[in-house]
Order: sequence, then structure tokens, then C-alpha cells
Amino acid sequence: MLPPLADLLASARVVALPMHTRFRGVDTREALLFEGPEGWAEFSPFVEYEDAEAATWLAAAIDFGWNPQPAPLRDRIAVNATIPAIDASLVADVLARFAGCRTAKVKVAEPGQTLADDVARVRAVREAMGPEGRIRIDANGMWNVDEAEHAVHALNEFDLEYVEQPCATVDELADLRRRVKYMGVPVAADESVRKSDDPLAVARARAADLLVIKAQPLGGVTHALQIVTAAGLPVVVSSALDTAIGLSQGAALAAALPHLDYDCGLGTSSLFLDDVADLRPVDGSIPVGRVTPDAAALTRLAASDDRRDWWLDRLSRCHAVLASD
Repeated sequence: MLPPLADLLASARVVALPMHTRFRGVDTREALLFEGPEGWAEFSPFVEYEDAEAATWLAAAIDFGWNPQPAPLRDRIAVNATIPAIDASLVADVLARFAGCRTAKVKVAEPGQTLADDVARVRAVREAMGPEGRIRIDANGMWNVDEAEHAVHALNEFDLEYVEQPCATVDELADLRRRVKYMGVPVAADESVRKSDDPLAVARARAADLLVIKAQPLGGVTHALQIVTAAGLPVVVSSALDTAIGLSQGAALAAALPHLDYDCGLGTSSLFLDDVADLRPVDGSIPVGRVTPDAAALTRLAASDDRRDWWLDRLSRCHAVLASD
């Protein structure tokens, strides 16, 4: 049942989290937090998303704040380090913020950069982590099939765990997966699941070896679990650059999965200079459980008045979308 808009607005707080390094085109991550009967929840669709898509994120937040979540099967979640599209010389400093993480996800295919930049960055990660470290790369769908094949050839000397969303479309992913299969590099789908009207299309097309799932854009923990069951593929639970509140929802999803074979992308609090609570990795993992924001942090990180009003108006519009369904 959809709670009244007034119930969401009563506790709504809009925060702006500064980042160590520009990531996904932003230097500051904004989010709207509110408290429901079950605890705090986060509504933070990226600012460019239209209301119809953003409403799914609101449904996830309401589900987390108002409904009990599936029973956890584990109490801690192993997480990966996340390396933005930075200069190779900065890699060691970024890795140091992810205490004990044995896996690193490296951003590649950044607009304005070259494959040589990607190779240098991944090489620096391998050198810093040593031969036992696991490296996965994420292109966010920025390569065509030929570019992706060439890049996988160039980067596979660093023993890739998998390549995430190398191309934009399901057909391209399927084509690339056939081309690189002999190299033993699995293909993971993220945007093709997260932003698709048909998140199971990837599995039906045999376009990926595993799925990257995120609680907010998939409508919440329960709905994401249904997608995982129907897809029948291994999954990695990741964040959408969430605050500690959103990360706790991702941890609830990861904790409820029957099988969790990969480290999850839920250590991204380490990308922020400050957060509403401390959920940075310790010994390569984060705890499972509800998170309450620190009152002083909510004040310290409060967004400007105009950005607060923008988010409250967005919340109202997305609530109206859910009410009309």
C-alpha cells in the first residue's frame, strides 16, 4: 500500500555528499532520505532520469521504509573497491580507502580518454593488488562490439574476473560474448537489466554470464530477488552511488540471496569525503542491518534550499506516478 505523500515529507531530508574524485560525471551526490515504520530509506535516482523511471526508485525506498525485508542468510557482505577513471598514478591512494578489499572494479571507456589510459589504470591496480587480487572492468556500455573485443584483448593480460556492460544493447552483448568466449572472460550486464523494461531479456538472449543488480532501480529487494530467480544467472549486487542508507538496502538484497559467489559493489561509501553514516568497508566487507543517519551529518550535509525544493518536488511527482498505477 502506498503511504500518503505527507508521511514521506514529514521526515524527508535532502543531502549532498562531496566525493573524493569525480565519478559518473558528478562531484557531489544528492539524495533524499525519509523514515518509515521499518527505518530509514533512500530515494536517489540520478538527476537526469525522467519521473517514470525515477518512480521505480521511489517504490524501492517505500518498500524498504515501510515493509519488513526478506530474512538475511548472512550478516556481512564482501565488497569490492571501486576505481574511478583516474590517472594510473592515483590508483594506490584510492585502493587504500577500501580496507581489506580483495576485488577491484575499474572504470574504463571514459569519454575523452583512450584505451591506453585504461590499460595503464588496470595495470596499476594489478600491481597494487598483486596476483591474488581480482579485477573486473566496467565500461558502462560505451564501446561498440569491435572496440569492446579489442579492449578485452588488450586488458585480459591482467586476468579479468569479468567485463561489465561493455556494450549498450543486448544484441551487442550477445555478439561480444561469442567473440570473447575463447578467452574465458565472462560478460556481465548492468544497464541492460537496470534500465530495461524487460530485465530478463539479457538472460533469454544468452547475452551475459552474470547480472549486476541494484535494489533501488529494480524496485526494491523483493522484486530484485524475483528477477534473480527468473533469470537463473549468478549475480553481483551493486550500489547506484548510494549513501549509507541506500547501501544498507543493497546489503539486505545481497544478504537474502541463496547464492552469492562474487564480491559486491557495496563499498562505495569510500568514494565520499563524508556520508550520513559510516558504512565504509572493514576487512573487505560491510555489515548487514538497518542504518540510522547521524543527526549531525544530516545537518552538515544538508543540500541548499533550491536543491532541497527540487528534490521535494520530484518526490511529489514520482509519488503521483505511483498513485496513478
